[in-house]
Amino acid sequence: MSGSIPHPFDPLSGEEIRLATSVVRKEHGDAVHFHVITLQEPRKAEMVAWLANPSSGARPRRVAEVVIIDPREGKGHVYDGLVDLKRQRITKWERAEGQQPILIVEEMLEVEEACRKDPQVIEQCRISGIAADEMHRVYADPWTISHDPRYGSSTRLFQGLMYFRPDVDNCQYQYPLDFHPIYDPRKKEIIAIDIPRIRRPLQRNKAVDYHHLYIQKEGGYRKDLKPIYISQPEGVSFNVNGRELEWQNWKFHIGFNYREGIVFNNITFNDKGNVRPIFYRMSLSEMVVPYGHPEPPHHRKHAFDLGEYGAGYLTNSLSLGCDCKGMLPLTPQLDLVHQANCRGAIHYLDAELPTQTGQIRKIENAICIHEEDDGILFKHTDFRDNSTIVTRARKLIVQHVFTAANYEYAIQWVFHQDGTIQPDIKLTGILNTYVMNPGEDLQGYGTQVKKGVNAHNHQHLFLLRINPSVDGHENTVHMVDAVPSDAPVGSPENLYGNAFYAKRTRLETTGQSITDYNGATSRSWDIVNENKLNSESGKPVSYKLVSRDVPNLMPKEGSLVWKRAFFARHAVHVTKYADDELWAAGNHVAQTSGEPSRGLGAWVGDGTKSVANTDIVLWHTFGITHFPAPEDFPVMPAEPITLLLRPRHFFTCNPVMDVPPSYSITPSEVAAKKSGFDTTDKVSKLAAMSDSSCCKPPKL
Repeated sequence: MSGSIPHPFDPLSGEEIRLATSVVRKEHGDAVHFHVITLQEPRKAEMVAWLANPSSGARPRRVAEVVIIDPREGKGHVYDGLVDLKRQRITKWERAEGQQPILIVEEMLEVEEACRKDPQVIEQCRISGIAADEMHRVYADPWTISHDPRYGSSTRLFQGLMYFRPDVDNCQYQYPLDFHPIYDPRKKEIIAIDIPRIRRPLQRNKAVDYHHLYIQKEGGYRKDLKPIYISQPEGVSFNVNGRELEWQNWKFHIGFNYREGIVFNNITFNDKGNVRPIFYRMSLSEMVVPYGHPEPPHHRKHAFDLGEYGAGYLTNSLSLGCDCKGMLPLTPQLDLVHQANCRGAIHYLDAELPTQTGQIRKIENAICIHEEDDGILFKHTDFRDNSTIVTRARKLIVQHVFTAANYEYAIQWVFHQDGTIQPDIKLTGILNTYVMNPGEDLQGYGTQVKKGVNAHNHQHLFLLRINPSVDGHENTVHMVDAVPSDAPVGSPENLYGNAFYAKRTRLETTGQSITDYNGATSRSWDIVNENKLNSESGKPVSYKLVSRDVPNLMPKEGSLVWKRAFFARHAVHVTKYADDELWAAGNHVAQTSGEPSRGLGAWVGDGTKSVANTDIVLWHTFGITHFPAPEDFPVMPAEPITLLLRPRHFFTCNPVMDVPPSYSITPSEVAAKKSGFDTTDKVSKLAAMSDSSCCKPPKL
């Protein structure tokens, strides 16, 4: 291979993907279909040793993890393999009996075309009110079949969620159909159609669309919005070297893979010259979206969007000023001098992923990195003399956006100057819909968001995977609850009855770690290094998980999704770290039954494994329960979900007091009538002083 030596955490390059492809084809033929070609992450022991001495330590091997389907003889056998890229040879090749790998775009595109040509589907469309010459207006969203006992998991199958567009520019989700074809990609044909007990013909109501042609026809866009110009005249405050980023004492590596999307490794914080480890690895491991309508086949609608489809595979190419707000785009009206004053505010990282044939699909601008103003960082005014200090905050955002059929997920990892990390997810896109008859009683399981359109109740449950290294790799999780004192009112210990404290529960085993959120006690979880004490408080250094968007899994125990989504049954699990224990729903998720439990359920085991003062992984499920409304249709305003990872007893004082304040004046300066320390609105002052200022819009 040519080019520079990649960082061991770097994703496979296009050249490495091609090399892995050629090695597999040489041994197993050209007919294989590639579903995964990705980096097998370095063994942790090797990687930790290399990170301690990268200049002379042994560099971990570059190994490609490969998953293929062999279509020969029509059997569609699935194989998991490892390819040593340096030695150019396969070191592992195992058949995944009775399992189905992640779906890929090439096979998903087959479903719609097959539906349009299939006589059974054409007949069902006729029954729904669609003529044969309108089949080009029929659309199918291809989903895995989930699990259906009629077929099991040995036969790879898709279910089509069917829609219609009267006009090519219409939103198809306002014209859902009532039947679900089942597609066999090996046979390249529709093998069955699931037809509901109660038929619901297509409702051809007036379209309500969200694109500009419709809005302009309906009266146009609002006229009262003035431009906002975002600029950084002196450039950005972060530095990117390859895929390693440094910003405001933070340093970390930004990886990317087909399944999780963004992956962070080796997150550290420079505490006054002491570089302190915080997290070895952090990512979203999985998610599930269960729908709440009891009529079949809607019980099969519970997408594991990461494990079944891949957040990386589904990632959008981001565009300046739209997905990420930053530097003004260069236009004829914006002269080059002004543009030079507004040096780039956004940094992008591309992604290279394999196609079914082993070629390279490049997603340009898959990840965007930028800074934003974040309001007040800290402030205090003394009422006695008006001495004051106010310091503004900024935050760093590392973002990607992926589209899972109808839904968009903007995944933002927000780093704050005070050592806080804030995973932030914004949900937008379009509701998944189903047709309804006029006047139909939806029985509370859905909402009519438009005439003839039923949007079912559903949840979005995300799983955060954290391998902490808080001042070292031996960590323990404590559950923390705010509780009133046990002492009764009037007792010596609680004379006035106002006493309360933080009750700490040490989670010592995998079984004990299975815990849920409790809003009544403001429950949080501390990731603690019990071997390191804060010199001021005398308490162990820690990072606190603060998460309040934590709904319970609504489907009942024994339901299909309950069996398949072990991770979603509770808010927190803790397991002991092991290489390759990354995927909470199992390595291959499509068409699993949940019995026996794979992934996290197997790693928790019988609950007796110790997770105290050792190398651990914290798994946290959070999300939202969505009861749709007309305001969500035909396209949803973005709805945020957030949580915090905050330093507690990690620093000896506020770590951001050295951030330059906007304004500061002390009591002695007030008394002496001095002006104090003033950097208030420095950029705005520049704008007032100079017509060529970055923050003053140019005269057009």
